[in-house]
Amino acid sequence: MYSYLLAIGCYLGAGFCLFRSLDDISHAKKSVILGWLLLGVLFHGAQLLPNIITADGLNFSLFNTLSLISLIFACCFVLFSLYRPILSLGVLATPAALLGVSLGYFGRSDYEPLVSLNPLLQTHILLSFAAYCVLLMATVQAVILKLQIRELKHQTIHRFWVSKLPSLQSMESLLFDMILVGFVILSMALGLGFVATYDIMAQHIAHKLFFSVLSWAMFGIFIIGHYRFGWRGKRAANFTIYGFILLAIGFVGSKAVMDLLI
Repeated sequence: MYSYLLAIGCYLGAGFCLFRSLDDISHAKKSVILGWLLLGVLFHGAQLLPNIITADGLNFSLFNTLSLISLIFACCFVLFSLYRPILSLGVLATPAALLGVSLGYFGRSDYEPLVSLNPLLQTHILLSFAAYCVLLMATVQAVILKLQIRELKHQTIHRFWVSKLPSLQSMESLLFDMILVGFVILSMALGLGFVATYDIMAQHIAHKLFFSVLSWAMFGIFIIGHYRFGWRGKRAANFTIYGFILLAIGFVGSKAVMDLLI
């Protein structure tokens, strides 16, 4: 109860500071905003993590999952804001965090905890989920980047994505950061998955592994292309979107196969 209320208070404090200075973000007190957000993340985690990591196993219920996604989003925003001029993106991150912590606290749904998992497999699941969240955030960033490019290309009168959000260069740099972080986490998750999984076919995860490796390869190709050939802009956004679609097919498709076909 107290962790939830404190998280709400901190997120509201950060949101108030952000919205008050949105017209001139250069004069926003970055340290104050990030301080509020960091405290909110800590209290959010204190409220949520005991609900996920339970004595009975990992509990990824619908509302716990949504809350964890918002927590990872907020963590990444704070981390990237330390060295990137992306503070105005907080107008998206802060409401998402507020909604997520509230869903995790009030939401109730039936779920069977994941039991009888060895520590390696539990770590694999948590890393896979973290990679999925970071790359989902990169995909949202890619969509926003395409909208910015479209506004600049067509010289639209009302340029919301260009005028209210960070510059195109900052948004591209942030996208590369997200992809790199997501790729590293996904690589660790896949590596642990190969070690912790003894019989891929018997456990009905061959399709999940296939699409996850395809996604990993696509992100890896883009990272090489970016640093060797300077790939950026719409190509970067498209690689991100297509790579995440493959990853989503692996995650969502695996669940559909397990529930509907097996």
